Amino acid sequence: MAKLTFLGATQQVTGSCYLIETSAGRILLECGMYQGELRPEKIPDKLFRFDPKSIDAVIISHAHLDHSGLLPGLTREGYRGPIFTTIPTCDLLDVMLKDAAFLQQKDLEWENRKRRRAGRELIEPLYDMADVEQVLALVKTIDYGQRAQIIPEIEFRFRDAGHIIGSAIVELWVTEKKKTKKVVFSGDLGNNCSPLLRDPEVINTADVLLMESTYGDRNHRPLEGTLEEFQHILDTAMDDGGNVFIPSFAVGRTQDLLYRLGSFHHAGTLKQQKVFLDSPMATSVSEIYVEHSHLYNKEDPRFNKAIEGGWKNWLPIMSYTRTTEESMAINKVTGGAIVIAGSGMCTGGRIRHHLKHNLWLSKNHIVFVGFQARATLGRALVDGAKKVKFMGDEFSVNAQIHTLGGFSAHAGQQQLLDWAGQFQNKKPRLHLIHGELDKMLVLQKCLFEQYNWHANIPSHGETIQI
Repeated sequence: MAKLTFLGATQQVTGSCYLIETSAGRILLECGMYQGELRPEKIPDKLFRFDPKSIDAVIISHAHLDHSGLLPGLTREGYRGPIFTTIPTCDLLDVMLKDAAFLQQKDLEWENRKRRRAGRELIEPLYDMADVEQVLALVKTIDYGQRAQIIPEIEFRFRDAGHIIGSAIVELWVTEKKKTKKVVFSGDLGNNCSPLLRDPEVINTADVLLMESTYGDRNHRPLEGTLEEFQHILDTAMDDGGNVFIPSFAVGRTQDLLYRLGSFHHAGTLKQQKVFLDSPMATSVSEIYVEHSHLYNKEDPRFNKAIEGGWKNWLPIMSYTRTTEESMAINKVTGGAIVIAGSGMCTGGRIRHHLKHNLWLSKNHIVFVGFQARATLGRALVDGAKKVKFMGDEFSVNAQIHTLGGFSAHAGQQQLLDWAGQFQNKKPRLHLIHGELDKMLVLQKCLFEQYNWHANIPSHGETIQI
């Protein structure tokens, strides 16, 4: 009998990975990296609880590293089957996995220098650029709505999830002994208030449903209030004579921010005269977003027309800072600027250097616009830490810290309930994934109260029959 094993994003939000096994083969759904808690000194001896060579195919819902970041580790250990994605996801993987390999190499160089001095064993990388190139050579792209066969007993289809460009809900049809069961994997469902992307597609039939629960405990603040608060923060920063620093995810969140800042600029309410996109990866991703602008919603015709000429056509006061020297020069700007830099959880990237120079100055403002996982610097800051240690030093947190949950690219609680509520005729067996346990428990209770529907909260390594 076909079965599914939960190997990641169980009672947490990173490391998405699910193994589907039938008599005809083994399919891996997602191959995500554990972010925040997987530091160089804690790299495990064994990345996978299965033999990568035994996998027949891999399906990736979208390009965020918590869903795709261990693909090069998979190929490093011998996987050579197809990797199915949408076309935009393929383009994003090229950028994101190469960036991940580069950053990992830099982190390990620093860690191994310490180990040499201490006479300790050196650490090998999880993967390198050659492994990334192997991944890209295996990718096969599938359009939304196209039903395709993976192995004789499994077919699948991508549906638009509205989370980031190219993100997908995955429908799987698994046949055993002439009986077909349908598995639906929500991927990461988008926020219906996304300024660029379409709403998640509605699906109403399944036998097994895996649904994300990142924000299962709460609804996002109404968009109007979020935009008013964002405008107020920007105005206050100008009055304080400081800068605004936004740790932002390169994919999705950055492009939403560019859209909002452009809207403020065109409305004449943006007092800052300089916006720095200080992330080579976010710059490359933003260019990919332009290439796939046909997938945008049509809610702002002025933007849809302007974006064809690129982001600077929409936000002319924006500068791309591709080089390290250009990034360092930003620290000479003492006020009146907005700096968007990765990483979104402050686990690496240029934002940490900006925080090093600016976190202890009360005139500055730090704005978080996305989920902060446990054990990350971003989480410590939004939780109100007065002092934080990173890059080998301790810093006082004197800058003003703001959290704008309304910008989330994930569906809020009621959006999750509404999307799940489309499965009315026959409720599938429901399993909550991709959420911290306390949030899952709240969503589990809401599903029972609203629909009389019990949702299982699987543990790591748990196996279910399909």
